[in-house]
Amino acid sequence: MAANLKPMLKHALVTALALSLVLTFVSPLLAGAMSVDVTTAKSNETGTGSVLGGEPTRVTWEALVGDGEQVSAVSVKLPEGSVITDESSVKVTVLEGTTRLSPENTVTMNKGDASVDVSFSAPLQPGQRLRLEMYKVSLPNVNGEVFLTGTYTLADGNMLDLAPSPSIDVTHASPAERLSTWLGEQPAVQAWNSVTFLRLFFQPELIVSSIPVVAVGWLISLGLVLVGFPLAIPIGLVAAFMKIARSRILHVLAAIYTGVVRGTPLFLQIYIAFFGLPLLGIDINQYVLAIVVLAVNSGAYLCEIFRAGIQSVPKGQFEASRSLGMTGPQTMFYVIIPQTIRRVIPTMTSEFILLYKDTSLLAAVGVMELMLYSRSIVSLTGNMTPYIVAACFYLIVTLPLIRVVGNLEKRLALADSGGTAPKKKRRKNRRGAFTQMREEITVSTEQAAEVLQEQERLEAHLDDGSEPADMDQALDELQDGIALDAQITDADERGGSR
Repeated sequence: MAANLKPMLKHALVTALALSLVLTFVSPLLAGAMSVDVTTAKSNETGTGSVLGGEPTRVTWEALVGDGEQVSAVSVKLPEGSVITDESSVKVTVLEGTTRLSPENTVTMNKGDASVDVSFSAPLQPGQRLRLEMYKVSLPNVNGEVFLTGTYTLADGNMLDLAPSPSIDVTHASPAERLSTWLGEQPAVQAWNSVTFLRLFFQPELIVSSIPVVAVGWLISLGLVLVGFPLAIPIGLVAAFMKIARSRILHVLAAIYTGVVRGTPLFLQIYIAFFGLPLLGIDINQYVLAIVVLAVNSGAYLCEIFRAGIQSVPKGQFEASRSLGMTGPQTMFYVIIPQTIRRVIPTMTSEFILLYKDTSLLAAVGVMELMLYSRSIVSLTGNMTPYIVAACFYLIVTLPLIRVVGNLEKRLALADSGGTAPKKKRRKNRRGAFTQMREEITVSTEQAAEVLQEQERLEAHLDDGSEPADMDQALDELQDGIALDAQITDADERGGSR
């Protein structure tokens, strides 16, 4: 055992001696390397604190000169895809502890590979800190981390690679964000934003950047109502049948349902569903639960709409259908329901509009819809402009539907009265007609002057008792002149009426 232990101890001592020698020679080299300890970029997105790629920002780079080194030049290369401006946008600072030094330096930019070269007339000494502030730098428009690389040159001419720098998190900038940045730099927009009211409610660059975000919430709100409202139609129709049924139990159940739902705010119903059901151990997806709440609420109102529509059909049609041998269900589904749907379409459209606007109440329970998306931007920016954008998205749907409802009501009223919709009159080209008439009057006036001259010639012959050689032709021209006078008079009357 002792014999085996002795070679092992000898091998361990040799290994330790070798490692100590390696560390003795290598550690000064490691300690002497120029280290990059700061690489940051200033946020260029309002309210988020993130750095957008492809948009101007300020990049700060700091490095510490290692022990035993004298640095005469530094070359910093920005990530591939970066854009730099000119040498005047680079600020060079040298610090020794807390003391700011002012060494003579020369800055050169290479826009092709997006690199910055700084050379010093007097080499930087060990322990000094070099800081480069590069303004109006656009980092690559990517999502993820980017790094700055480069080299530095010692006083003896040796060139070494810089140590890896800390990363910069870059967020991809959308076209809307880039357009927003461009708008913020325009003098006209800056003058507009100088007015407090316009800046708080109608800031152009915030309008542009908010539209893509708010549009996502708008699609969610529209999807909720497009799914919830069709589900509410059969609920309301069944409740309407129950309310007009002869069974007192069905009538009472339908009355309780419509009375409770219509008598309480939708806001309260949302709170009960989203906070009450989890207390009972019922866990439902928030979007599914939102659709159910909207459908149940709208079904109560549709119940009264359908009931009124069914009862508006004359009772004589019931009796006529039964006399033809149709059963009660056949009469209802083939005769009454089609007329009911036709009569209640405008009211149903109004209910759809109300339900669409009521989706905004879901923001109170954390459902990501139109209002919550806009509110998140407002909380970050402190500006009310996203709410104005949200209002415009609501109007995109409501205004056309309101117009549709108005046209439907007019057409149904005309159909009930036995009339037809008035045809649109074709708009005449008044300017063209007037121009043509003016040309006709001008030509007629010229011809009238010639006729007048002919009349004066004939009158001269009659006065002296002579007869012109072309008497017949002159009489024909005189008759044509009389007819021409009548045309001119008619043209003048038409011109006055126009």
